[in-house]
Amino acid sequence: MPRKRKKLRGKKTNQLLTTNPSENKLPERLKNLTKGLFYISETDAEILPFIGDKTPCLTQAEILRQTKSAVGAPVAEITFTDFFPSLTEIQDWYGEEEKEIAQKFSRLKEFLEQNLKDLKVFKIGRIELDIYVVGLDGENNLAGIKTKAVET
Repeated sequence: MPRKRKKLRGKKTNQLLTTNPSENKLPERLKNLTKGLFYISETDAEILPFIGDKTPCLTQAEILRQTKSAVGAPVAEITFTDFFPSLTEIQDWYGEEEKEIAQKFSRLKEFLEQNLKDLKVFKIGRIELDIYVVGLDGENNLAGIKTKAVET
C-alpha cells in the first residue's frame, strides 16, 4: 500500500509541474495565448509575448530600461483593467470570428491576472506607440505582452 501512495504522489507532482505555467512555461503559454491576436488601432499590430529581467519594482524608468527605449521617451501609464474592456467585451453585432477573438483576449487577460502581480500598461512614444502590458512573475521577473499602435 505505501508503494501506491508514493506513485500517486509522484503523479500528482508531475501533473502539477506540467500544468503549472510558472518558470519556463510562462513564455510558452504566453506564446500560445497570443498566437493570432492583433491590437487594432490605426494600424493592426501583432500581440507578442514579452519576457524581461528581474526587477525589484515596476516603474516607468524600469520599463524604459528593459525595453531599451530612449531615456526620457514619453511614457503613459494606464491601469490594466482599463486596457482590456474594448478587447474582451462582446458586442451585439459581433459574428462568430469576432466573438472568438474577444474570448481569446479574455483568456489572455485571465492568464496574466493569475500569473503576474503588479500588472500595468505602458504606452511608450508619441503617435507610433510601443505598448507593454506587464507584471512581475513569482521571481520578480518582468513578463507580459507587447504590441504597437498608431494613435493620432
